[in-house]
Amino acid sequence: MQLRAPAILLASRAHGETASIARVLTQDHGLVAGYVAGGRGRTLRPVLIPGNRVSAELRARSQNQLPFLKVELIESRGPWLSEPLTAAAIQWVSALTATALPERNPYPSLYVALGALLDALCHAPSAREWVPGLVAYESLLLRELGYGGDRPDTSGDLAQMLKSLHELRSPLAHYLLADKRSDVMGARTMLEQRLARMMT
Repeated sequence: MQLRAPAILLASRAHGETASIARVLTQDHGLVAGYVAGGRGRTLRPVLIPGNRVSAELRARSQNQLPFLKVELIESRGPWLSEPLTAAAIQWVSALTATALPERNPYPSLYVALGALLDALCHAPSAREWVPGLVAYESLLLRELGYGGDRPDTSGDLAQMLKSLHELRSPLAHYLLADKRSDVMGARTMLEQRLARMMT
């Protein structure tokens, strides 16, 4: 296995003393995980931030081996992590995607949609501008993974969008995250709580 492609960094966890295991989403190869040597070091730690756009190079001698992954930063989401609401949204969509998708199955529409959503999260003037995109992305994820559902109407006001977001919580938890070990829905709860404060 050998590939080089633009990717979205979705998750990273420590491995050994200095390395990391990172999960990235590519357009043509789907979700792939790789071993990042020195991933916990000063140079690569800022690169392995969920939501970052990176250039990913993976190499493995066989399909069963965890590939070695090299990443180069293309666009950082780091400047927006000091914004609590934006940071919560980036954490949620990255964790959801990393956890829900099977590895090495391409989902080009999800790659494009996630990239657009992350751009909106970082550059839209307020959450009112990106909540419809979040609703659309979660709905698309459910459809792409075979759990159907209608395309949501994203033309409503913020209150309607938050209602739609709340209605998506159950199918996401039941169909995509029910058998996962980590509490990914905890990130969703934090995001919902921060969004709810906007309505008070």
